[in-house]
Amino acid sequence: MLVAAAVCPCPPLLVPEVAAGAAPELDRAREACADALGVLAAARPGRLVVVGPAERDGRYAQGARGSFRGFGVDLDVRLGQGGAEQEAPEGQLPASLAVAAWLLDRAERSVPVEGVAVAEPLAAERCISLGRDIAGAAERVALLVMGDASACRTLKAPGYLDDRAAGFDAAVARALATVDVAALKALDAGLAGELLVSGRAPWQVLAGAAEEADLSGSLLYDDAPYGVGYLVATWS
Repeated sequence: MLVAAAVCPCPPLLVPEVAAGAAPELDRAREACADALGVLAAARPGRLVVVGPAERDGRYAQGARGSFRGFGVDLDVRLGQGGAEQEAPEGQLPASLAVAAWLLDRAERSVPVEGVAVAEPLAAERCISLGRDIAGAAERVALLVMGDASACRTLKAPGYLDDRAAGFDAAVARALATVDVAALKALDAGLAGELLVSGRAPWQVLAGAAEEADLSGSLLYDDAPYGVGYLVATWS
């Protein structure tokens, strides 16, 4: 059963060493993420599952390793404490889960953790089914859901300006704030792809996991630095 969830963005720029001189621009987002992880800890889950977008599906055990070397920074992370000493068969953590590992390393956590990568084109029905399976795997499950909103909010955004982006992001923000599971399930995968939304599949995994839960939501952060929508929310 899902007892709590935190939704966070996953740009590597959240890691100050990666952002370098631009690091202060995301201080508010980092603070919101830290507050969201505090909500997860307060729920006292028996298992924490981190879900994030990736090029391909994969599962990562506690202790799986990730790195920010591909972003020019000599920084390695591990998903939770202990666990596997060797690199997982799936390879290193994808970037979204590496960011999650970095966040978790700075938060109070003492529960078993595992990572689930979902390929961004994964159909809504499969995302929802995966969420149901995750929620049913233990008595008290918490989710850390990584993913960005649209990357088309300004002329200088990675996807340039798309007039549909702000409305899409606002709808997601409302759904996260109000625990609107139906709205998350109904997100248009095609439109999300056109707007370069990386969080659509993870958010729909959350929707599947929360079907039988009675949770309240709170939106902690909603902004679009660099023209990319970043949202932080909690369900508890």
